[in-house]
Amino acid sequence: MWTALAACALCAVFGAVLALGQVVSVRHRAGGAADLAALAAADRALWGEEVACAAAVRAAAAQGAELVRCGVTGAEAEVTARVVRGPWAPTVRARAGPASAAPPPPGTPSPPRAPLGGVR
Repeated sequence: MWTALAACALCAVFGAVLALGQVVSVRHRAGGAADLAALAAADRALWGEEVACAAAVRAAAAQGAELVRCGVTGAEAEVTARVVRGPWAPTVRARAGPASAAPPPPGTPSPPRAPLGGVR
């Protein structure tokens, strides 16, 4: 009796771990697809929103995701991608743009400056 109960409990825990692993895997796939779609859109941002979002749709589709939303503001792109696997359908947002638009991370040393009075 106790052996059967322990086996059932072990199977339930094993099933929960498998489901959690699948959820994490699908979420990471959606995140990767959103990141790549945002980079593709930012690469084409200066060509207009229609061209940029078309590139984002192609990048998301290549990753097995669908593009839910795409927007371009200046040289920055923001996209939302979704991956549907089984009962899970996580939606992830991502932004991409030029590096100069973002402040440097904390603790990053500033670039060296030229001495006053010109170069010697």
